[in-house]
Amino acid sequence: MYKAAVITVSDKGYAGLREDASGPAVCAMLEGAGWDVVYTAIIPDEAEAIKSNIARLCDERNADLVITTGGTGFSPRDVTPEATLAVVERKASGIAEAMRAKSMEITPRGCLSRGEAGIRGRSLVVNLPGSPKAATENLGFVLEALSHGVEMLKSGGSADCADGNENRADAATKKSPPSMDEWLKEAREHPDAEKCGMYLVHNGTVRKSARARVREGSDVPDTRGMIFSYDGEKVAAAERETLAMPGIYYVRTWLNSGELAVGEDIMRVMVAGDIRPNVIKALDFLVGVIKSQCVAEREIFEE
Repeated sequence: MYKAAVITVSDKGYAGLREDASGPAVCAMLEGAGWDVVYTAIIPDEAEAIKSNIARLCDERNADLVITTGGTGFSPRDVTPEATLAVVERKASGIAEAMRAKSMEITPRGCLSRGEAGIRGRSLVVNLPGSPKAATENLGFVLEALSHGVEMLKSGGSADCADGNENRADAATKKSPPSMDEWLKEAREHPDAEKCGMYLVHNGTVRKSARARVREGSDVPDTRGMIFSYDGEKVAAAERETLAMPGIYYVRTWLNSGELAVGEDIMRVMVAGDIRPNVIKALDFLVGVIKSQCVAEREIFEE
């Protein structure tokens, strides 16, 4: 079962002035086809919000498929296609072209949809129109192809070689760490930023001294690296638990995976809140849960 995330892009929906019908309709359709919808959100028609949400879902949550609905028309506020193209690494134009071609069979206005599709890392990103009818129709045109496309991404390009573990977050390839300056900028633009007086970051790296030597004083050789993996769903649950702690208003995590060399980043965690004691407690809790419950690591020793 592959993981999907659904983002509704709507100023009115975000402001609570309109009930979101498209997002739930798309989620129901995906779940009916066997997808595991692990994340949903409603965000405004703002390019930066769209870009940061897509990037985070691809890079940190390891969603196999990221679907956006809304913001694909001709209105000056419709910027979803431009924001999507700014963060994907490779276009998948055939998906958008297929949806427009099939839409034209239903209405001549189908050609007015500006939706795009593309690939970021091993995640597929697809824009759908904003109306529930158009969103579900367009998804139906390509849903079977999307499954095959994700299978190819997870198997390194050949769907026939995929095995049952390739869709796990811990099977992702090694990634470049995020910019902490960008993280801080986005945190200060968050709606709850005015409540935050303290931002703390944890940056874990692969060390040369073996774990047993540091913790137990054992006579073991130095390490030359580490095999690191994590469970994305458990990390997301830990984030939610941390956000529920007193005085905490912002949490963000990034974890690497694969074979890492000494000095390379394992994880980065940011917690923001009202006062220092609350933030220190929350950061310590989150990092502790991630290390004890969410990750698997195996040191590679020098010979």
